[in-house]
Amino acid sequence: MRVALIDNGSLEPAAHESLRAAAGSVGKRAGTRVEAVSWRHSGRIPPGALEGGPAWTLAPWVRTRASEGEREFVFVPFLICPQGAIGSRLRRDLEALSDELGGFDFSFTDGLDAGTALAEIVADLVREAAAAKGLGRPAVIVVDHGGPSGVSGAVRDRVADAARARLGGSIGPLAAASMEAPDGPESGFSRPLLCDALAAPGFDSGDVLIAPLFLSPGRHAGPGGDLERAARAAQARQPALRCHFTGLVGSHPAAIELLSRALMEALGAGARP
Repeated sequence: MRVALIDNGSLEPAAHESLRAAAGSVGKRAGTRVEAVSWRHSGRIPPGALEGGPAWTLAPWVRTRASEGEREFVFVPFLICPQGAIGSRLRRDLEALSDELGGFDFSFTDGLDAGTALAEIVADLVREAAAAKGLGRPAVIVVDHGGPSGVSGAVRDRVADAARARLGGSIGPLAAASMEAPDGPESGFSRPLLCDALAAPGFDSGDVLIAPLFLSPGRHAGPGGDLERAARAAQARQPALRCHFTGLVGSHPAAIELLSRALMEALGAGARP
């Protein structure tokens, strides 16, 4: 049996380095080898940009392991919402690979969206950032990527509501937003967009703390990413606005602990199909 920590993938070396570090930590806590595998994209990172050699992506990794005789795989989702659009496509790709390779078993452990862990992590990151930056009762925006699935939008809203309850009077107003949304009226679950949330009353001036529902730095989150550029653009339009960011979810120790525990439970009881 092979175990992999799997993310969406990115062309940014920092994102795959984060995945590798998390895989190492999860494996150490769970007492088993966990490999870092991206669904797609990361295989195009120049090999010299990553210590330890090129990144694995799903299809080459599965084909290689199957050629070695492996027929059982367990995936630990390094995703905010494993049941959303990415998770659905990931499962379809695995089913197609199984057909191609003559059949193999695969399963997924629980992810970070199970229970209250995400809300607890977000609340903790908000407290840490507010204290470090000396912010008194800042407005907070919990922002996810956004996309074609209402499932991920529901997770974002649930996390935002639960984080608000945990933070209580230590913050000002709290809103949920997405970085982007598909075209069309059916994309309401991905709105408001971050740029619009930063123009709304209560969030258009003073200190606003942005809490990204992102696991790793890359093109969207982290220094110089899309979220930071959106915040800078909003500040340019509204000079009284001061945007700040929390750390990323994947950097929090509780994320590693939860995924490690989910893996140990799956290995002990049989992972979910």
